Amino acid sequence: MYVNIMKLILKPASLVCAVILFFGCIQHSPFVCVQDGQFIRNGKPYTYIGTNFWYGPILASEGQGGDMERLARELDTLKALGMTNLRVLVGGDGPNGVFSRIEPTLQTAPGEYNDTLLIGLDRFLAELGKRDMQAVLYLNNSWEWSGGYGQYLEWATGEKAIIPLIDGYWPFMQQMRKFQTSAESQELFFNHLRNIVGRTNSITGKPYSEDPAIFSWQIGNEPRCFSDDPAVRDGFISWLTGSAAIIKSIDPNHMVSSGNEGLFGCEQDWDLFERVNNIPGIDYITIHIWPYNWEWAKADNLEGTLPDAILKTEEYIEDHAEAAKRLCKPLVCEEFGFPRNGFNPSAEAPTTLRDSYYAYIFSRVGDALQGANFWGWSGFAQPLHTQWEHGDPYTGDPAQEAQGLNGVYITDSTVHIIRDAIENLN
Repeated sequence: MYVNIMKLILKPASLVCAVILFFGCIQHSPFVCVQDGQFIRNGKPYTYIGTNFWYGPILASEGQGGDMERLARELDTLKALGMTNLRVLVGGDGPNGVFSRIEPTLQTAPGEYNDTLLIGLDRFLAELGKRDMQAVLYLNNSWEWSGGYGQYLEWATGEKAIIPLIDGYWPFMQQMRKFQTSAESQELFFNHLRNIVGRTNSITGKPYSEDPAIFSWQIGNEPRCFSDDPAVRDGFISWLTGSAAIIKSIDPNHMVSSGNEGLFGCEQDWDLFERVNNIPGIDYITIHIWPYNWEWAKADNLEGTLPDAILKTEEYIEDHAEAAKRLCKPLVCEEFGFPRNGFNPSAEAPTTLRDSYYAYIFSRVGDALQGANFWGWSGFAQPLHTQWEHGDPYTGDPAQEAQGLNGVYITDSTVHIIRDAIENLN
């Protein structure tokens, strides 16, 4: 249920702009950095509207799922629309063939990789560079659809990872909290960080640390501790702190973000939110907003509940914008979605309600937000099944979700909302 977070009291920030400015920005650097709470690119303030495009590196590969023709078409279209900031999954973890998990996966066993997908990641970054586009690259996941926490726990402890669509979300979340206190699981992930962040692109010959096509590294997709237990929370902060430190030690050029949802990803506890965003090396603040998942909008009455969903979204943005201002860090709503009319995943279903919701979020970019990435881009995909199956084209909706429910196709009216918002931003 929604909590009126306007009534919650925020503690004073432990960091101020003056301290952050000590690290500074190199003027006219090709890398985006933060100065005085603002993104800077090429010496100028930078704001953006982009999308989530989790499957990009798979399309760029020459193996299962690879489709360079479609990748070029999607990237050219996104560039033409003005969407040059893409939030992208580095790759999945674990074996293929697991229900509700994307495939093919990148890390098939601890430290063992599908080389075809690694080269796909290289090629994807090279294609972004050609188009002056950038990627936020996230490396882990709280959720099951790419392996993430559950797969690292399974590798380290032998305990089979729970699949929420089969076993339920409550047992899943109880299992996932174990990741925060499993040193063995975390060390496996730290090794993965070192392998990826320290990689040299096989296509361009450029170390990832020197590639302006990377906007930032992100520790994970929606990292949560899933617990009120102080020991688990301490473990969560320790893991994020260690991850940020490793990334910065290998790559001092790029920013780092947590990938956290904000208050809803922090057990609705502002103290935990502050701890997450005061971690050394976390350069900007991320939030995600999901009105349907958070019970702000109802599947059987999307139209009637839309105004309340927008009101609660406004409150959520305002509260986090105030926190970001005190912490002197940019705020990005890097993931948000709204279902098609009638909660119908068909590509033929209208998207007028989503259009209204998107228009509101976009109106806050350049104001409370310095960036926004909607979830997610489906582009030219033509799904074959409501639930993703092996061999189906990839959409913005990953394997555990109904294909088309939240994804934006090139034929959707939403595309016009996105284009107009970007034109107004620029």
